[in-house]
Amino acid sequence: MNDRTWSALRTDRTLAFHTSHPEGPAQRLLILLHGVGGNETNLAPLAEAMPADTLIALARAPLTLGAGQYAWFQVSFGPQGPRPDLIAAENSRQQIAQFIAELQDEYTVSPASTVVAGFSQGGIMSASVGLTRPELVAGFGILAGRILPELEPQLAERAALARIRAFIGHGRSDTKLPVDWAHRADAWLSNLGIPHETHLYPGDHGISPAMYKDFASWFIALTSQEK
Repeated sequence: MNDRTWSALRTDRTLAFHTSHPEGPAQRLLILLHGVGGNETNLAPLAEAMPADTLIALARAPLTLGAGQYAWFQVSFGPQGPRPDLIAAENSRQQIAQFIAELQDEYTVSPASTVVAGFSQGGIMSASVGLTRPELVAGFGILAGRILPELEPQLAERAALARIRAFIGHGRSDTKLPVDWAHRADAWLSNLGIPHETHLYPGDHGISPAMYKDFASWFIALTSQEK
């Protein structure tokens, strides 16, 4: 997957996953969630920029679409925009939250040193967990994703949300999830009182080198100050 050493696929937790372990005890935990139709190896390049003391988990979504293709929920597109399968999205949200708690317990990493982030649909799920279960993480990253408007009734209390941080990265010319979704997410997080960074980049639906770099800098700064 890249120059890091990765475990074989583990299936003994709520989600299947690979890990990359630090040589000593893990001081930080980064959980990465892939996009629809991808798999857990897609975000392995993000690991390269992370500190050596970071435990990184690449989680596989529970729905199988085809060989090597998985999803957190099904989605269809119409005149009103994307229409997610909200039942599947909720099931995945609960599974990811349980998975985070399992890894924190196994590796003795605190929520204050934990971040969940993802690309596209993985970013949607990262935001869904962060906004409903802020006690589990220090922050969340939305990389070319969005926040589900349907999530609003499940949002945590504002006082709890104010303790977490968020990162939004999006391509200005994104044809899959137009950049307006990033503007909406930025406005929503501001209204909720969640400190966050929003970065827009040239390009379409993807994670550019600049987005990798900015997210890594944000993650390092967040998990360093939380120690």
